[in-house]
Amino acid sequence: MSPPTTAVVVCAYTLARWDDLVAALDSAAGQSPAPDELWLIVDHNPDLLDRARHELVALHARLQVRPNDRKQGLSGARNTALDLATADVIVFLDDDASADDGWLAALTAPYANAAVMAVGGAATPRWPEGRTRPVTLPAGQGDRGELDWVVGCTYRGQPSTAQPVRNLMGCNMSFRRGVFAEVGGFSEDLGRVGKTPLGCEETELCIRARAARPGADILFVPSALVRHHVSTDRLTWRYLRRRCFAEGVSKAAVAAMVGQDRALETERSYVSQVLPGGVLRELRMAVTATGPDRARRLSGAAAIVLALGSTVLGYARGRVSAGAVLQQRAALR
Repeated sequence: MSPPTTAVVVCAYTLARWDDLVAALDSAAGQSPAPDELWLIVDHNPDLLDRARHELVALHARLQVRPNDRKQGLSGARNTALDLATADVIVFLDDDASADDGWLAALTAPYANAAVMAVGGAATPRWPEGRTRPVTLPAGQGDRGELDWVVGCTYRGQPSTAQPVRNLMGCNMSFRRGVFAEVGGFSEDLGRVGKTPLGCEETELCIRARAARPGADILFVPSALVRHHVSTDRLTWRYLRRRCFAEGVSKAAVAAMVGQDRALETERSYVSQVLPGGVLRELRMAVTATGPDRARRLSGAAAIVLALGSTVLGYARGRVSAGAVLQQRAALR
């Protein structure tokens, strides 16, 4: 059986990420084997669209630049790509993520198994120049922290080897094109619009796909790695609180669409096992630490508690207004 053809899709909305966008496209185009199609979808930003057409198309022969002609937001941009791409496998890479060598090959190899309908990879944080991991994103040994999902990265509690999962992470994921033909695209009532940190459109889509194809697999393959740039504004306590509150709102919207049991299937073990483990680790290390390191460990424990509390509050808020996603967006801006 010949390998599937691939289309790599990058969605962008702001000129502020221009250097990251160039790096993302370079990393995708430089894969071996290279993608058969390379798409940049610009989300309702005429200046970015014009600059991309003038400067980026000349750099990559396969690159096609198109505006989002659907509803404004990441989901609409992705759905625009689904209307255009013709490859067997559609791959989504964030505009601020750079793929390692071998990323595309690792991501697409599992499709040799006909039972596999979607494959996602891992993301490790790339901190701003001169910065290191902040106290708001604590971690023990290794490069994964319990709250790294807050900045779009693989977090402690996710598998360390290739395994089936409920849903994929949006910055590094792929699907057979036939999945979208069967279940439709991303919900345009979920997901980011600009900097408003809503999400979970990937979760809802994966749950919908699993319901339609109960015998099919969604795989997480850690060896398909990208490096996700973390901007300075995402290192703050304010961002942690906003992002977690928004995650709760988004999870409530997903629960209203697919049911609470399926919407919170993965989150239950994360809340009952992973988060308490992180708090206990930080407190235990604080006991033997001194000075700044002790303060850092106590802050790490506080960050996990704040994250959980903010998410629960967001979920409660979302449940009250379930189905009114547009009102939820306005409240978070």
